[in-house]
Amino acid sequence: MEQYERMCEMGCLTRQDLEEIAGSRQALPTLLVDYQRKGIIDRIRRNLYAVLDIESERPILSRYQIGSRLFPDACISHHSAFEALGYADKPSNDVYVVTKSRFTDFKYNGVFYRHVDKRTEVSAERVDGARVTTLEQTIVDSIHNFEKIAGLEEVVRCILRAPRPDAEKLLLCLARYGNGFLYQKCGYVLEQLQEYVDLPKSFYRECREHCPSTVRYMAKDAGGLVYSRGWGIYAPELRGAEASK
Repeated sequence: MEQYERMCEMGCLTRQDLEEIAGSRQALPTLLVDYQRKGIIDRIRRNLYAVLDIESERPILSRYQIGSRLFPDACISHHSAFEALGYADKPSNDVYVVTKSRFTDFKYNGVFYRHVDKRTEVSAERVDGARVTTLEQTIVDSIHNFEKIAGLEEVVRCILRAPRPDAEKLLLCLARYGNGFLYQKCGYVLEQLQEYVDLPKSFYRECREHCPSTVRYMAKDAGGLVYSRGWGIYAPELRGAEASK
């Protein structure tokens, strides 16, 4: 029982962790079979096992806690971060994990864990035992990848549910990307939601200083886009509260 309590505190176990519990490498195969048969652990993926609640036989950790423990630098991101932060209407069947470590998307316990390549440092915080991108990082990441993850309408709905973001923290996240088009997209989207995000004029001024001089299309499908002269971009039209419907 003392050993199980220690395992519960860890939540997830690697083969090395289990080898230490077994006492030797030779004893590990027997321990793995025994613990899985008794419903104490369950294989998540190669070299990672979830500790189960003995009564319910379900993982002790949440989907976000599991995702953030896949690798030492793993962090819950994009729409999954909005979910973990409490600003999404409901969880999806996908958990997006940003990490420098490569892994093939996989399904565990009814949830698909999706790899997001970590190309820059990210701002993160601890939320209920999971490492999650901050609100500002999540907003910037989600606008950047809205065509691949969630869609712009859902991103806007999440932003409208969240508290006011910090302008300096948004600019820090944008600076890490160093992408002029992303400044353009974030500036346009957040200005359309200014009634809710209440960002200072200096934020938009800084974004404009980094915008490319060429006219860009925010979405690959040009249908339904409107031209914003202020941002030099063809983009979906967002109308504040109407965007949240």
